[in-house]
Amino acid sequence: MSKSEKILKSISGLIENGILNSQDIKKEITTDLKFKKDKIINKLELVSREEFEVLKKIVQKQDALLKKLEKKKAKKVKKS
Repeated sequence: MSKSEKILKSISGLIENGILNSQDIKKEITTDLKFKKDKIINKLELVSREEFEVLKKIVQKQDALLKKLEKKKAKKVKKS
């Protein structure tokens, strides 16, 4: 029996006994989906928009510095 079948069986048993109502089921499913979403995000090692923007600025600064250094080097080579 798969994990999802076990969950559905236990939920249906609780509903039959009148222990759970629709709001409880909604909360349980929402919580479960949030955990699964977080697990997938962590597994993919995604970054937040803020982290991305910070890294983007750092890379742009480094790129500008490299271009500046390459121009300097090219001028030195021409002089020699």
